[in-house]
Amino acid sequence: MQYETVIGLEVHVQLKTRSKMFCGCPADYQAAEPNTRTCPVCLGLPGALPVINRSAVEYTVLTGLALNCSIPEFTKFDRKNYPYPDLMKGYQISQYDLPLALGGYVDIAGDPALDLGLRSIGVERVHLEEDVAKLQHFPHAINEDGGEGYSLVDVNRSGVALMEIVSKPDMRSPEEARQYLTSIHSLVQYLGVSTGNMQDGNFRCDANVSIRPAGSDVFGTRTEVKNMNSFRAVYQALEFEVERQKRVIGDGDAVVQETRGWIEEREVTVSQRSKEYAHDYRYFPEPDLPPLRIGPEKVAQLKAALPELAPQRKARFQSELGLSEYDAESLVGSRAMADYFESTVALRNATAVDRPAAAKEIANWMLGDLARLLNQDHRDIDASPVTPERLNDLLTLIDDGTLSTSLAKTVLDEMYASGGDPADIVQAQGLGQISDTGAIEDAVAEAIAANPKAVADYISGKDTAARFLMGQVMRLTRGQAQPELALRLVQEGLEEEKARQG
Repeated sequence: MQYETVIGLEVHVQLKTRSKMFCGCPADYQAAEPNTRTCPVCLGLPGALPVINRSAVEYTVLTGLALNCSIPEFTKFDRKNYPYPDLMKGYQISQYDLPLALGGYVDIAGDPALDLGLRSIGVERVHLEEDVAKLQHFPHAINEDGGEGYSLVDVNRSGVALMEIVSKPDMRSPEEARQYLTSIHSLVQYLGVSTGNMQDGNFRCDANVSIRPAGSDVFGTRTEVKNMNSFRAVYQALEFEVERQKRVIGDGDAVVQETRGWIEEREVTVSQRSKEYAHDYRYFPEPDLPPLRIGPEKVAQLKAALPELAPQRKARFQSELGLSEYDAESLVGSRAMADYFESTVALRNATAVDRPAAAKEIANWMLGDLARLLNQDHRDIDASPVTPERLNDLLTLIDDGTLSTSLAKTVLDEMYASGGDPADIVQAQGLGQISDTGAIEDAVAEAIAANPKAVADYISGKDTAARFLMGQVMRLTRGQAQPELALRLVQEGLEEEKARQG
């Protein structure tokens, strides 16, 4: 039987506010000592009263607008009650029936394997809540009673502003889920509302997965998958879970509604807890916070503040700068990458270089050699030791003939390692391009004398032999011979040899 996959994602985004959601504690908890970013409010002490973070509300509305959502005029906060050890108050302040944003969508390219073309993935809602504390488990330690294993609670994260973006169950493959997730990730970075660092927990995702017979409009029993901390993990976990559910049904069993966790090391999902019945969170309006009215004037003000987002930037890079769809798509994947690119283009334009040609040249360096160096160190572009100014200086040395492209790659490696100026590196290491005819002629003579077979091949009509000998000249000059001059002198030397032997 053919099955259709049904996926919905719940994306949790920590907002980049200075203070927490309902108190004045600093939100920069990542590098802080445990339990040093706390107060009576985020500790859940009796009598402590929450106060709404204005910036968090504005960031959430801004995100809703960017997701093509409608912004209701009235919204409120609710108490979501459940007894987890990382929930200090025994309830979480969240939003239930009146969230900040409703009914948007995200356009994705779609999964080529499904041949569905461009797809719009519905966004059910965007709401605002507070994050929970963080448990740290020590399973092999000896506790005070002599037993093995214990857990500690770090309250620093408790109360940090957390935005949740809930999709509709519109995705039909792990690839579509990956595209949707990367689009959301790019969007929150472009808006500047979150760092989006998955490794730090700033951008987290839970997935609801089910399968149903192809052509059916009835949803199957879904499982919730958690503990996915990278785009790759989300894709792999969804692939595994879809195949697992197919095997369960194929064996004549029924899929159980449950929460499953992704185990990265084993590349499997495992059962964590049953969800046979819907959890009763006993929502009720938060009595300590007033309802909010977000008037049309405020919505219009925030809408006017929307920056150019990745799809619009991609289109501009193609239409104005002449980039291919692939190059433009790669460059707008993160705001930092696109900003770096545009900064370098502006610097190149200041040197009167033709704009489209300069843009393509910069894209090639960024997506090629610079990306190679960054990937080796698992660095993002905004942490690159090679700044846009330095990259422009390097390309200028190619323009004025100081460096060949191959030599420039060597200099780039050193720039990345040291953060140094390319001109200083060229001078210190003697890497400048050789354009002195006499020096290159000596290398040409040596290459021709050392490779009689290549000379014979050229004389017999194999023009590619000249390219081989040019490569030998480049080796003898440590890549510093000017390529065009070297090739011309090789051809002249071979013609002289041909005439001599003829």
